[in-house]
Amino acid sequence: MAFASRYPDVEIPELSVPQFVLAGVAERADRPALIDGLSGETITHGELAFYVERVAAALHAKGLRKGDVVAVFSPNTIWYPVVFHGIAAAGCVISPVNALYTPEEIAFQLKDSGAKVLVTVSPFLDRALAAVEKSPVDEVIVMDGAEGHTSLRDLITADAPAVQVDIDPANDLITLPYSSGTTGLPKGVMLTHRNLVANVSQSRPLAGVDEGNERIIAVLPFFHIYGLTVLMNQGLQWGGAVVTLPRFDLEQFLRTIQDQKITRAFVAPPIVLALAKHPMVDQFDLSSLRSVTSGAAPLDESLAQAAQDRLRKGAAEGTAVGQGYGMTELSPVSHTTPEAGLEPAGAGETPKGTVGYALPNTECRLIDPATGSDAAPGERGELWVRGPQVMKGYLNNPQATAETLDDEGWLHTGDVAIVDDEGRYTVVDRVKELIKYKGYQVAPAELEAVLLNNPQIADAAVIGVLDKESGDELPKAFVVRAPGSEISEDDVKAYMAEHVAPHKKIRLVEFIEQVPKSMAGKILRKDLKNR
Repeated sequence: MAFASRYPDVEIPELSVPQFVLAGVAERADRPALIDGLSGETITHGELAFYVERVAAALHAKGLRKGDVVAVFSPNTIWYPVVFHGIAAAGCVISPVNALYTPEEIAFQLKDSGAKVLVTVSPFLDRALAAVEKSPVDEVIVMDGAEGHTSLRDLITADAPAVQVDIDPANDLITLPYSSGTTGLPKGVMLTHRNLVANVSQSRPLAGVDEGNERIIAVLPFFHIYGLTVLMNQGLQWGGAVVTLPRFDLEQFLRTIQDQKITRAFVAPPIVLALAKHPMVDQFDLSSLRSVTSGAAPLDESLAQAAQDRLRKGAAEGTAVGQGYGMTELSPVSHTTPEAGLEPAGAGETPKGTVGYALPNTECRLIDPATGSDAAPGERGELWVRGPQVMKGYLNNPQATAETLDDEGWLHTGDVAIVDDEGRYTVVDRVKELIKYKGYQVAPAELEAVLLNNPQIADAAVIGVLDKESGDELPKAFVVRAPGSEISEDDVKAYMAEHVAPHKKIRLVEFIEQVPKSMAGKILRKDLKNR
């Protein structure tokens, strides 16, 4: 049985993402679009549109054409959206690279995506060049400048002729983020212009937007689809100001909310935990903050309530803390908590702990994992989603695409949910094996492959172990020592730290005699979880 959204469908504009996000820029040309939360440096909406046009022209003059992939390896800066939309306006495809990646991980993405150019920043240049040695590209552009490399200033000041690219929003890709999906190694998620335009359009009826006056704090990374769509593109499309921070530091985060009069914070559960419990919160005036929305990992009901109660005590009378649900393959949002007063007709306040309602234009099914049939009303089932935000598929991976996206357009999320009589969804479990750590997806298979490259390890398996304090899943390795090996827990952790990004590091190690496996050789993770 398919559950339709409780909200009426919205119209999805037939526009490219830059056309959609930068529409109406003439009316707000002098208003701030992007503000550096640390330095105060500002780009206005008018300047943003001009810079985007110049970057697109310069890239075209360099020989890049529609469909070419440009990888972007950078922390959040006010120039990231300039690069993103400039690449998109040139008809090219942006493949955002995790800022924490090692050269090996960057090289994999460059090769798999077929990137022709890598855009980075000077502090990341060592890793970028090491990656390019393994997987060459035509050029490395350094946004803030480095000897021997084109800079962003060079692109913006080039006198290349303006370019107009014919984009088919429904079919042409705009971005190629990498996700482990519901299982396995990272895969390129093919998202079209329509996917991203749809997701911002679908989300709007659930947000009481103060047109042109919203100030969104962007501490979640733009290389993650949550930051890219919900913070960056949604904030700019609303005509508001997006205030960037390069990383999460609690004092900087709180000071920026206070000084920049932030109205909305889209965050992950660890930040909600800090807002609820850290004593530093009381030192800052957060009264401008109207809305805190958590995503990327489940948010505990009591934690959401504690954060809301505390923020309201601090004179932010209307501050509401809610959560949403999504995944990279959904561009990323399929469900969210509506702002007070924007609930469907007849519905009351959305309970904490739920991920709210399905967005407009979105259908859902709940499928019993054991039988493959629709779950009975009130019963748990794997959440399937269908709508205009659903990805086109995985790049060069028809098998993985078929396993996640069926012939009828249903995306099988791998998460188990339940829906109440009002149409509000709660995510309760996970079918898939992915580990969720600080909002990042960590694929056990990827970590196992790294472990098995160590000659002192005969076999290994990785699972996620719930940390009740943080709500995160900690990657735990079960390791079988090679004959004669005396490798220790610290040795295993140090080895992994050298080869993977920080969020993928092994946090716990247990040595075992044999990894439990099925007759077909599949690791029996349930057996390990039951230990």
